[in-house]
Amino acid sequence: MERIHTKIVKVNENNPEKELIEEGAKLIKDGKLVAFPTETVYGLGANGLDEEAVKKIFIAKNRPQDNPLILHISSVEQIKPLVEEIPKEAKLLMDRFWPGPLTLLFKRSSLVPSIITAGLDTVAIRMPDHPIALELISSSGVPIAAPSANTSGKPSPTSAKHVIEDLYGRIHMVIDGGKTGVGLESTVLDLSCKPPMILRPGGISLEDLKEIIPDVKLDLTILKEDKNLTPKSPGQKYRHYAPIADMFVFVGELEGIVKVIKEKAGELIKEGKTVGIMATEETKNRYEEGVVISVGSRKDMATIGHNLFNTIRLFDEKKVDVILAEGVEAHHIGTAIMNRLKKASGGKIIKV
Repeated sequence: MERIHTKIVKVNENNPEKELIEEGAKLIKDGKLVAFPTETVYGLGANGLDEEAVKKIFIAKNRPQDNPLILHISSVEQIKPLVEEIPKEAKLLMDRFWPGPLTLLFKRSSLVPSIITAGLDTVAIRMPDHPIALELISSSGVPIAAPSANTSGKPSPTSAKHVIEDLYGRIHMVIDGGKTGVGLESTVLDLSCKPPMILRPGGISLEDLKEIIPDVKLDLTILKEDKNLTPKSPGQKYRHYAPIADMFVFVGELEGIVKVIKEKAGELIKEGKTVGIMATEETKNRYEEGVVISVGSRKDMATIGHNLFNTIRLFDEKKVDVILAEGVEAHHIGTAIMNRLKKASGGKIIKV
């Protein structure tokens, strides 16, 4: 693609400078691409009602066009023209979790371009919990279509540095608002089916949602691969979050995980491989060989979610050949973490 001049602007996360936000909003209105921070990861934004602008997202990211996009809004009022109806469950969820890392699927209206939904009759919508994102959407006056601001397949960006590494020269502006908070993309919940179905786990867990909708379920594709799947949500079908290195994830009792990773690392190092070990605070000092990076604490799983994508990118920077990663228990935010590790490793999950 033709190289674009990428402007990088530093914006105060807590008190966004109005003139800088309006500069980004004008680019959005003019059909250009702007990367911006949300509370989850950095998004790559375009006018969600402009089909030609949205096409540029797919080109910049090298993203398959059968992978739907999420529309980001800054007020509940913005939903009404985008959907056929707002179910009562949606109102309860929006009251509880918006703004925040929860994306809801609705039956779409004719106003939403089919490129957004990959031709499906549902549209994914969320309200991000980040001052810069909300100001940008509000100033633009349109819903902003925004997948993660990385080239397709790579780990999602949790800082402007990651966006620049992947997309400099491909997009018009990067709004640098510092590091993101949650570090994992939003939970995607399909309200167009009965019972409602989690299509992608994220910062809002199954357990959280059950408090509002007791019959909510996890989509089976979260737990196993389906190559023939028609994705209803971003992140369902393709390998995502992938490092350059081969990656293996080990699950089971923690003692067994550490023992097997140490043995495997020793074997690979003898073969001349550079081995990265994704450990946790509780285990990092137990590995004598390899490039050891702690992804966070098992006592505070949110730290693992926050650090996960940055840790994967750090292993790429250190040019390791293989990453051996400790798995976590798949409940609460651990479900989302294991979903991302499964995608990052291409499904190479080893039970010990």
